[in-house]
Amino acid sequence: MALPSEARDELGRIPGARLRENAEALRTFGRDRSHLQGRPAVVVAPSDTGCLVEVVRWARRFRVPLVARGGGTSLDGESVPRDGGAVVDLSGWSAVLEVDPTDRIARVQPGVVNFDLQEALARYGLFFPPNPGSWRSSTIGGNVATNASGPRSFRYGPTRHWVRSVEVVLGTGERLTVGSRAAKRSIGPDLLGLLVGSEGTLGIVSEVTLALAPRPPRRMGLVVAVPLEASLGRLVAALLPLSVSGLSAVEYLDRECSEALARTPGTRIPPGERLLLLELESADEAEEETRCARLSEALQSAGISSEPTVAPSADRLWSVRGESGTALDRELGSRVREDIAVPVSRLDEMLTALDEIARSEGVRSVTFAHLGEGSLHPNLVVEPGTERGERVRARLLRECLRLGGTISAEHGIGAVKPGFLVDQVGVAGLSILRAVKSACDPDGILNPGKVYPP
Repeated sequence: MALPSEARDELGRIPGARLRENAEALRTFGRDRSHLQGRPAVVVAPSDTGCLVEVVRWARRFRVPLVARGGGTSLDGESVPRDGGAVVDLSGWSAVLEVDPTDRIARVQPGVVNFDLQEALARYGLFFPPNPGSWRSSTIGGNVATNASGPRSFRYGPTRHWVRSVEVVLGTGERLTVGSRAAKRSIGPDLLGLLVGSEGTLGIVSEVTLALAPRPPRRMGLVVAVPLEASLGRLVAALLPLSVSGLSAVEYLDRECSEALARTPGTRIPPGERLLLLELESADEAEEETRCARLSEALQSAGISSEPTVAPSADRLWSVRGESGTALDRELGSRVREDIAVPVSRLDEMLTALDEIARSEGVRSVTFAHLGEGSLHPNLVVEPGTERGERVRARLLRECLRLGGTISAEHGIGAVKPGFLVDQVGVAGLSILRAVKSACDPDGILNPGKVYPP
C-alpha cells in the first residue's frame, strides 16, 4: 500500500529524513520476531530529534500510522507496522552520549544495543543490570518500551527500576522530558512510569537517562541439574533469601529446552536434563567461597544433591541462554510463545496447569523461565493465529490470571494480547489507560493496534 502522493512528497522534503521504499527494506521492517507480518509503505530514518518531531507532525497531518523500531527483537508484534504505515527506524541512533561515574548514570540514544552499552560501561566499573535474552541485538529504546528484564532481574529488577528520565516525542509532535538525573522523586502520578512499558503507543523515545550499578568484581555462572521429582516452587523458596547475598540470576530450562540448546554449537549445555542457570556475585575469592557454600546448602534443602558446574563465563552463559528461542525455532518451528508470571508460591500449580493444557489440546510444550521471579516462557507447538492456537493461548493466560499472575512479565502486550488487557486491569483501569493514550496521541497514530483492545 503506497502513501498518497502528496504525503509521500512532503515526507521526502523533511530535512534529514532518509527514506527507504524498496521491497526488501519494506519486507524486513514489516516484521519482528513474532509470527506477524505487516506491509509498511515507507521506512524513515530521522537524522535527529528535530527531524523526528517533523516526521511525527507529518504523520499527524496525513493520519499515517507510525511504529518506532530499534533491533526488531520484540516477540508480540510491538514493532510490526500497520499496512500502509511508516516505520521510524532508530537503529542508527546508537550513541552513548554521557557516562557520569559519580551519579552513576548514562545518557544514551534509543538505538544503543544493550550488550554494546555494557561494553562501554566496563571501563568505568559500572553496568546496566537488565540483560534480556536478546541483549546482543535488542536496543535500549526497545528495552524501555517493553520494560524488558532478563536473568539479572532476580536481584536487580526490570528496566523500569533503572530509568531516571526519558525524552519522547508525543503523538502531538511535542517533545517531552519526564524524570530527572536525581535518584529520588515524589511529584504526584508517575509520568515516567507510564511511558516505560508503553510500547511506543504514547511517544517515541529519543533519549534515555539510565541509572547504573557498580560492576561486581567477581561474577560466576553456574549450571545445576534439577531432578524430575524436585518441586520448582520449593527450589525458588530456598533460593530467594540468597538474592541479598550475591545470587543475581535464577534461570530454568526444561529437558526439551536444554536438549535443543545442547544441539547449538558451542553452548556446552548438558543435554536432556532440567537445568538451573545461576549467577553468583562476590567481592573476592573468600566471599565467593562462602556464598558458594550457602548456595549448596540451599540447593540441598530443596532436594538437589548434585554439585553446580562452573560456566567459563557468566556473560557467555546468558548469551547461550538467550539462544533458547532461536534453538526452539529450529527444533519446533512456528508455535505459541508466551510470557507469563505467577507468584512463586503458585509456580508448581501453573506448571501443572500448563502440562494439562498441552495434554488436553494434544500439543507439545517446552518451557524456559526466569524462575526466581515466577516468570515463565511456555512454548506450545501449535500454529499461532489459528483458532486452536489462540484457544491454547487463552486457556494459558486465564489460568495464569486465576493464580494471581500477569499476562505479560517482560515482553509486553503488543498486537497479540490486547484482548486480554481488560482481564488484567479491569474496566476502570482500561478507561484510565485509554485516557492517557488520548492525551498523548489524540489521533491514534502511534503504534495503533498495540496494547489497547479495539
